[in-house]
Amino acid sequence: MHNQMTVGKYRVIDLSLFAVILIVFESVLVRAATQWFPKEAWTVSAVAAITGIVMVRWGPWAALHAALGGIVFVLTSRGTPAQFVIYGIGNLAGMAVWPLVKRWGWQSLHGNLLRIIAFGGLLLLAMQAGRGVLSLIFGASLNAAVSFITTDAISYLFTIVILCIMSRLDGMLEDQKHYLKRLNEKQA
Repeated sequence: MHNQMTVGKYRVIDLSLFAVILIVFESVLVRAATQWFPKEAWTVSAVAAITGIVMVRWGPWAALHAALGGIVFVLTSRGTPAQFVIYGIGNLAGMAVWPLVKRWGWQSLHGNLLRIIAFGGLLLLAMQAGRGVLSLIFGASLNAAVSFITTDAISYLFTIVILCIMSRLDGMLEDQKHYLKRLNEKQA
């Protein structure tokens, strides 16, 4: 008798692995922006790319990674309590893209550069808009709120490149229930 892992256990492991990847990469990227290159006017973030991957794989579970990315950013940059709200909750606005991904279907992202650009761009833009709106609520100027979009310009490219690469790897940018079913059918 061989043990098969349940979908629930697989999901916990998969989500945990992506959380660890997010924590490590985002910590390094934030440290680079705040300590190694503090005078640069741009930043790079892995949060949208990893959130996008998890969104395709597990749907709304990606909200955990969106919020976690904001929390990691604030912890690594030694931010303020208000920034925990701005980044942690603001990133959740990226979940507004989930209905679009659900309607398109994960398959439409494979080999379709325009869909990947739209998905990655809208996801990052929604996260930035969420952070911008919350920063306004906390008293930031309109210029400061808009800077969420302008300083993250390289993150758009980074997110799209990561999503393109993942779409070419078997099972990486695929609904994981479908992926597991497909693997099970291959083994049968």
